Amino acid sequence: MQFLHGFMSITGNFRENNEDACVSDSRSRFFIVADGMGGQSAGEKASAIAVELIPQKLEQLIDFDEEAPQEVLRKVDVAVEYANAEIMALGEVESNCKNMGTTLTFILNVNQQFYIGGVGDSRVYRWRDDVFEQLTTDHSLTQALLDAGTISPAEAATHRYRNVLYRYLGTKEGGTGTHAKQLTPQIGDRYLLCSDGVTDGIDDKMISRLVRDNDDPQLAAELVVESAQNGGSKDNITSIVVHVID
Repeated sequence: MQFLHGFMSITGNFRENNEDACVSDSRSRFFIVADGMGGQSAGEKASAIAVELIPQKLEQLIDFDEEAPQEVLRKVDVAVEYANAEIMALGEVESNCKNMGTTLTFILNVNQQFYIGGVGDSRVYRWRDDVFEQLTTDHSLTQALLDAGTISPAEAATHRYRNVLYRYLGTKEGGTGTHAKQLTPQIGDRYLLCSDGVTDGIDDKMISRLVRDNDDPQLAAELVVESAQNGGSKDNITSIVVHVID
């Protein structure tokens, strides 16, 4: 199998700076999206720390050709915990970074196995055999209410707590695990990693169509972002699209 990928990240129409960050590894070993939060440029710093330190730690810890699955799951959490601690530490020593944080979602490609997880509400989706599904779970109050059966999916889409997170990097809870899952990619799969700026502007049906109908992952990533912007997204917008080919 081979992996083609493209990405795009923009400030959008309503923000002064882009607090999203992403990395799409040229060797297809990892793909990461982080969505920062905090006053002034603090969110931008938090997401930048995440996409810088986590790849560095992954490269130190993981043999991407033959690492055992349980070790991959353990080591990705070590890498995320390390970045989380650094974000928290900077928030303590720099007043303008106090209470900063970031979401995180990722795909690791180790020995042609995918490991997918995250912290917060940035997401990974997969399109396979004409089925489009979300592979990560949002760590938001709205998702918790939805899981508890307190609200319906229709109510969740516009709920006042949909952007309120109970787990993200920059807090003690952010370093308690990514709950990553191991999946075997198949030829023909298409994956999307995105910040919530995407889902703020377009629904899953539109996202699925854009991922399905565009054979160039770079074009698909750009169209996802453009459509979310045109759809009224009020946030920064970031997407990475990964295709699995023969």
